[in-house]
Amino acid sequence: MFAAEDAGHIVRRRLQGIAAAADADFGTLDIAVIDVPVLRLDHAADRQRLLETVERHGSRLLVLDPLVRLHGVDENAVAEIAPILGFLRDVQRRSGTAVLLVHHARKSSASRPGQALRGSSELHAWGDSNLYLRRRDGKIVMTVEHRAAPGLADLDIELADGGSGAALQLRKQVPDGARPERPTPEQRVVQALADAGAPLTQVQIRQRVAARNATVGETLHKLVREGRVERASGSCYRLAGDAA
Repeated sequence: MFAAEDAGHIVRRRLQGIAAAADADFGTLDIAVIDVPVLRLDHAADRQRLLETVERHGSRLLVLDPLVRLHGVDENAVAEIAPILGFLRDVQRRSGTAVLLVHHARKSSASRPGQALRGSSELHAWGDSNLYLRRRDGKIVMTVEHRAAPGLADLDIELADGGSGAALQLRKQVPDGARPERPTPEQRVVQALADAGAPLTQVQIRQRVAARNATVGETLHKLVREGRVERASGSCYRLAGDAA
């Protein structure tokens, strides 16, 4: 059973992609989509209807995506978010249904991914198994935590579309002998200036190499000091020896 904020045809294609990635026949899967205009887990009537629906269908898995669209409480307040999480735990125990919540993380970094979850720490503590998706060095990395079992090493994954719909899958590993080396910041800046064929400002260079402003600034300073890049008019930079 699946509840999502997207339109029905988008949800269908998403589920088809997940099924194809799992090598499952989508047409044989017993999937029910909750398509009511509003579902509020902080409303007693909606909670009761959801529980009755899960029990009536005998659902094995309830997916709620995303949690933030399914309530109107302050996620930072334990007294407000805890009753919702308690209800979902009750659904799990009463009906034997696994509950999967999709939730967002804050943009700020944290030593552990669970600590970056938006809202109260109750959300981190509630999960029996937590999967976190983060971007690291241009890749999507999945971190797995379990309450009662060891976690897994971080997994490199990617979003791929085999024709049936997009789905996450393990990134194909390149043999060590064939793995290309990642260009250094100096190589990327020099290549950006060479491709432009004209002087560029630091902002323009940063946009082309997709790096932090501080990284680009330090790299330009180093390249100028080494004589490989020089300043041009108007706070621009060019490769040393290029015509003004």
